[in-house]
Amino acid sequence: MARVLNVHPEINLMIEGHTDSIPFHNGLLLDNWDLSAKRATSVARILQYDNQMDPKRMIVAGHGEYFPIETNATLQGRALNRRTRIVILPQLDQFFKLLEEK
Repeated sequence: MARVLNVHPEINLMIEGHTDSIPFHNGLLLDNWDLSAKRATSVARILQYDNQMDPKRMIVAGHGEYFPIETNATLQGRALNRRTRIVILPQLDQFFKLLEEK
């Protein structure tokens, strides 16, 4: 993925971190929101340092436990909720041009 994104420097992205609903705190991180932001930041650093992606192209967002994709009532569901997601951001100027053409 980084290889493709590096060929297209006009594409920006948002890296989202998510957690399950089990409360997390360990002294360094206060809660699930902190954990999710750290999870997303870790991915951003891999893209930046290991894949030479310009950090100006990335937004990091932590969502904590607030956007589950599965139930938190099962081990499997909680495992799926502990995730990161990379979202390709739209180029709004190109979108508005398309609207003007119609």
